[in-house]
Amino acid sequence: MKKLYAFMLSTAIAVSGMAMSGFTLETNQRSLIKNSKSAYLMDYNSGECLYKENETARMPIASVCKVMTLTLVFDAVNDGAISLDDTVVVSANAAGMGGSQVFLDKNCEYSVDQLVKSIIVCSANDSCVALSETVAGSEEEFIARMNEKAKDLGCADTLFANCTGLPRDTQYSCAKDVATMFSNLIKNEEYFKYSKIWLEDFVHSSDRTTSMTNTNKLIKRYSFCDGGKTGFTNEAGFCLASTAVKNNLRLVSVVLGASTSNDRFESAINMFEFGFANYKNKIVLDKDVTLNDEFFVRGGKKDTFLVRPERNAYVFSAVDNTPDVTFVVVANEVKAPVKECDVVGYIEVYKDGVLVDKVNVVAAETVEKAGFIDYFKQITGEWSI
Repeated sequence: MKKLYAFMLSTAIAVSGMAMSGFTLETNQRSLIKNSKSAYLMDYNSGECLYKENETARMPIASVCKVMTLTLVFDAVNDGAISLDDTVVVSANAAGMGGSQVFLDKNCEYSVDQLVKSIIVCSANDSCVALSETVAGSEEEFIARMNEKAKDLGCADTLFANCTGLPRDTQYSCAKDVATMFSNLIKNEEYFKYSKIWLEDFVHSSDRTTSMTNTNKLIKRYSFCDGGKTGFTNEAGFCLASTAVKNNLRLVSVVLGASTSNDRFESAINMFEFGFANYKNKIVLDKDVTLNDEFFVRGGKKDTFLVRPERNAYVFSAVDNTPDVTFVVVANEVKAPVKECDVVGYIEVYKDGVLVDKVNVVAAETVEKAGFIDYFKQITGEWSI
């Protein structure tokens, strides 16, 4: 039986800050993108849209489609189907891919880690096909899974026909869907191990090397950017999905159909600057700080124990807004023994009366199960003899 605490912790979260010149909320009335067909800017944590332009128009996205390719690979790793340390034998089909590649040798072995890195850093088509065949048995089955995953994520304006982004008439997406897919991808912390690599040699089993340079020039041009996926074909134009983080606020931006490579990067920077100038994430629960109220435990050497949030929780708002934030703390019925970090309940976080987050509550200390002597002391009141 769960115990719902009768009280609700309430606090008004004051958000302050001055908008940068040229990037006030009034900017939302004019275009932030330069020579581009569509764009989308969203807060990563809440999913709230901050800026949009032609965001649901279906169009080719070139290599940005590898966002979904990488998603399925990381899903397979997380599910235990494959490991980053596993080796992949490259088929002639994979080795024969055109476009951007790391020139894999057919019938040779490469680690999953190597192939993932080459996709994120230099958009290697051959590595995409090699991994698709490893994860799903064939690229065709992998593509079917890509479309199923897109459907699961609610991406109604997306259809994949390959895992590389090479031109196909039946392949398309939109800025809003790409933002959703990219936000889902970067939930994998491993992604950021590769996304910030600027220059690195890809070493083949024959000791031959292929130099990889990151296609996402934004990580050099914009100090807050720590990840992204570029794409280009004559049909799609210059495309970019990217993310940047500043003062606990992580944003995701998408630019599709830009006229030049520089246009997509400038457009992304404009959107990020607009977002950081006008919005903020305020931490309302700190995983390193125990709650004021202790939880009860049955059958332990002590009756109560300290608890804390399992992770940080943030409330997103405009800088000129002061939302009312309230919490509902729910405790499970807990029996000893209790180990530190055991989940013992949860906290619901409300912003202006709307549920915006739910965070597990974990034990901040260990409580051992009471023994005979402990019960005897409780009964006797620890009389001294």
